[in-house]
Amino acid sequence: MKKILVTGGAGFIGSNLVKKICISNEVVIIDDLSMGRKKNINNLPNVTFYEKSVLDRHFMEDILIQENFDCIYHLAAIASVADSIERPSETHEVNFDSTLFILETLRKMENRNLKRLIFSSSAAVYGDDKELPKKENSPIKPLSPYAIDKFSSEKYTLMYNDLYGVPTSSVRFFNVYGPNQNPSSPYSGVMSILVDRYVKKIKNESSEFNLFGDGEQSRDFIYVDDVVKALEIIAYSNDSKGKVYNVGTGNETTINDLISIISRYLNEEIKINKLEERSGDIKKSVADISNLRELGFEVDYTIDNGLKSYLKFLDLIK
Repeated sequence: MKKILVTGGAGFIGSNLVKKICISNEVVIIDDLSMGRKKNINNLPNVTFYEKSVLDRHFMEDILIQENFDCIYHLAAIASVADSIERPSETHEVNFDSTLFILETLRKMENRNLKRLIFSSSAAVYGDDKELPKKENSPIKPLSPYAIDKFSSEKYTLMYNDLYGVPTSSVRFFNVYGPNQNPSSPYSGVMSILVDRYVKKIKNESSEFNLFGDGEQSRDFIYVDDVVKALEIIAYSNDSKGKVYNVGTGNETTINDLISIISRYLNEEIKINKLEERSGDIKKSVADISNLRELGFEVDYTIDNGLKSYLKFLDLIK
């Protein structure tokens, strides 16, 4: 069995990854539960959980050296643009400093077993550049401390591959959705918030959804199972070392499309509270995933059957 570390492993993407890989690997999770939830990983086999912060340098150094992992997925982050604007110094520590410390510890290790470290970056690094679809070499225009930290971390991650031989890859997640996404979190994306409003409507609770603009803003929504599939492909491909990959579907979906699909599946309508478009909001975003496809990746979920699977997980449809 391979020994794998997942930081942020009790969170949304992390817990789905752990659920897949723990069947045939020994998995260690480090998560301070500031965003993750312990129930996401309860009763999973071959899992050791530490409720610790990636900023605990003594702990992180000890576990990296003692466990000598075969693979590391560094997913821990404060995944909020707004929070990074309010608390740039604090979020920088988690989103950048923790990455550099892990890389430095690995660089200094003797007899290192590591086959790959994957750093989770974000499509936020592209900012509001108008070029579509977004390619890995598209202009980078970070608009927040969060995006700056993600881009800086991914560049350091790849540099440690090239300069020091620490085997690394980076991934830029687009709009991920699916099981274990927490709609009550201030970091939630539009998908989980929208689904939550339908759940509230079914329960006869207040269910208004605030729609900023005309609803024609589009995103590249990718189901979390496809994200896990992409992470595994990148982790075990020799061709992916030292490279960054977009992780999306290559397809745009508008907010209006989302509302229409969910309404159809649930046979419900919610009240849409139309508000003025927010300044600074990115109108369109979609990934070019040609490089990921060259590794053998293809999406299994369209927006239609991905939403269907998500709604089934929530017991909203059969």
